[in-house]
Amino acid sequence: MPTQRWTLIVVCVATAMLMLDIAVVNTALSDIAGDLHTGLHGLQWIVDAYTLALASVVLTAGSLADRFGRRRLFTFGLALFTGASLLCALAGSIEFLNIARVVQGIGAAVMFAVSLALLANAFPDIKERVGALAAYGATIGAAFAVGPLVGGALTSGFGWRAIFLINIPLGLACLWITRAYVAESRDAVARRVDVAGLLTLTGGLFLLILALLRGNEEGWGSTQIVAELASAGVLLAAFLAVEARVKDPMLPLGLFRDGRFTGAQVGAFAISASFFAVFFYITLYLQQILGLSAIEAGLVYLPGTVLMFFVAGGTSAMGERVSGRAMVSVGLALVAIGMALMTLAQVDSSWAIGLPGSIVAMIGTGLFNPAVSNFALGSVPQHQSGLAAGVNDTFRQAGIAVGVAALGALIPTGASLGAADPQAFVDGMHNALWVCFALCAVGAAACWFLLRTPAGYVAPDATDDAAVDARDAELVLETV
Repeated sequence: MPTQRWTLIVVCVATAMLMLDIAVVNTALSDIAGDLHTGLHGLQWIVDAYTLALASVVLTAGSLADRFGRRRLFTFGLALFTGASLLCALAGSIEFLNIARVVQGIGAAVMFAVSLALLANAFPDIKERVGALAAYGATIGAAFAVGPLVGGALTSGFGWRAIFLINIPLGLACLWITRAYVAESRDAVARRVDVAGLLTLTGGLFLLILALLRGNEEGWGSTQIVAELASAGVLLAAFLAVEARVKDPMLPLGLFRDGRFTGAQVGAFAISASFFAVFFYITLYLQQILGLSAIEAGLVYLPGTVLMFFVAGGTSAMGERVSGRAMVSVGLALVAIGMALMTLAQVDSSWAIGLPGSIVAMIGTGLFNPAVSNFALGSVPQHQSGLAAGVNDTFRQAGIAVGVAALGALIPTGASLGAADPQAFVDGMHNALWVCFALCAVGAAACWFLLRTPAGYVAPDATDDAAVDARDAELVLETV
């Protein structure tokens, strides 16, 4: 059907844009630092301002989309993202750029929250949906992986501002397609906006990331850092308390009684806080330590990117012979192995030293992404697809934001930019890679345990209305 094809196209293009804007800045970091006169902390916030806004707002955006219409919210998100991209390109200071990145992240949150829900509505047939999710998963992985190459090419050819300007024609094209071809859908019994949950989650994540970014500079035992970490813990605990008691929670805790849903979130956080977050520092290594140009650094990722794209695209055909549980767990295990192989990189290594690790990790990502999206959507009723997509995206983006900040705490301040102390940077990068290895290995084991299909399990979409209502009522009771 034309509506299905256009929905898949616009969702994949929009998702590619918002994922590119996490990864595409990596190869432009050196140019941005020189042009805007900033150091490592300013550069880290270019990534974290975007992903923090995305992680904090995506759950609320999913609820709003279910209530007011998914196409309507998707259109709003596209417009906001496109306008903010122009502001990023016009930035004359690091402070202005990071504020514009926050606005861009909010627009991306709306787009991301609604993307899976639009696909679920356009592809109600389970077999067709598996194919659509395979394309969606390939888009996420490929966009993130090819981001450094795109960013390198644009930066080398036109300057760093081009990495944001490229979003404007793409965003306008997506707006036209959305208005012309994407069908509207909503949840007739959608939840109200959970303001208390939004405030406590946003505050907790912000203070946690701020403490992780400033810990090396201020001292981990300093009053400021201890206070920020303690306050973050209090706010995140308050968020869970609010979600357990509020009538319409943005994160219904009862959903986590389903191991398949929980496993999807554990896996999404594990890969995001490790592989996707460490991209920031690997790219700095290629440029600052090995001396590669922006486009040369991007080309290093190309072999793995190509393989990942084909692996992700092939998961649809593999689905009848290989379980989603195996694809998620094995995918994470391969990412862990890739992280371990990357520790072979040294101060005087060739650029090719990272190829084996990146290729293995990219293959694992290609297996992982489509399968985990299917678990995230397939474990809830279809009319809650916006909520489910929002939860999964929150775990993804919170993982990247926390990962960039936490891994940066392992790298000595001042060693990361300008190659002031190359050996200190490489030693810190090795420590970060081993943390990534452990996180992915634990995530793989947890997913293997959690993603088992219970005996007699019936997918929510396959149940009759009475069964769906009973399931929803049970989840509501469990969260009270």
